[in-house]
Amino acid sequence: MTAAEHRHGAAPGHKNVLCLVVSTGVGAGLVLNGSMRHGLTGNAGHLGHISIDFDGETCPCGARGCVEALASGTAITRHALALGRQAPLTADAAGVAAAARTGEAAAIAAFDRAARALAADIAATAALIEIDIAVVGGGVAQSGEVFFERLARHLRCYAAMPFLKELRVVPAELGPDAGLVGAAVLASAGISPLATVLARGS
Repeated sequence: MTAAEHRHGAAPGHKNVLCLVVSTGVGAGLVLNGSMRHGLTGNAGHLGHISIDFDGETCPCGARGCVEALASGTAITRHALALGRQAPLTADAAGVAAAARTGEAAAIAAFDRAARALAADIAATAALIEIDIAVVGGGVAQSGEVFFERLARHLRCYAAMPFLKELRVVPAELGPDAGLVGAAVLASAGISPLATVLARGS
């Protein structure tokens, strides 16, 4: 998705890019100085498992207070129910987003917490490596302004340093085709991250 959005989607022309998929979990990838940054095992940019709440709930990875445990679609749904939202027949982030649009307090609070967690994560990453732009895709991004208005507002609070003032967060553009497009982009560049991962036995 990162390779796709950098080449053909929301971030062409940007040299330092963070792309996130916010869905069942939170995954991410990095472009640094115009090139994909894979890391030793292909996991560079795995921002969903940065802890931002030291006393937070346990994440499926085993750590506490990870961004994924606060900002994923699963976390949004779980938090809305914990705040008193009545469970519909299908409980998912899309349903919570629909409820938020009608003004339901629990749904709004769940999205606000998720957006705040993700904003803190993006701002910390930007402070570390000075990204130009953050691109957010995945199922939660399909919630539109319910999510992005809050994400942009919280980002302004966390990205407080002067060199972060121009940092923008935008929706991904390629949708479910991003994985295939990105694979083609990497293949055309002669890059095979899968081979790197498999070679390390991961």
